[in-house]
Amino acid sequence: MALKEIQGKVVKVAGEKTATMVVERRVMHPRYRKIVKRFKKYLIHDENSEVKTGDIVRAKECRPLSKRKSFTLIKIVKKGVE
Repeated sequence: MALKEIQGKVVKVAGEKTATMVVERRVMHPRYRKIVKRFKKYLIHDENSEVKTGDIVRAKECRPLSKRKSFTLIKIVKKGVE
């Protein structure tokens, strides 16, 4: 089984070791054949509390750490402005 890896932007730092990231994907609309954006939010586990709002990060799937948190931080790809 391959573990899922996601990349997105941190939109909120919640609590000590948790951050919320939003992943954007572009899909074609079935009727209008136009490229539209779809968004999904994920809670990620940040052991060292090093991410800030606006950072671009990579995360990988892990065992469930709480009700909605099942991804852990791999690395910070790009530091944000904020």
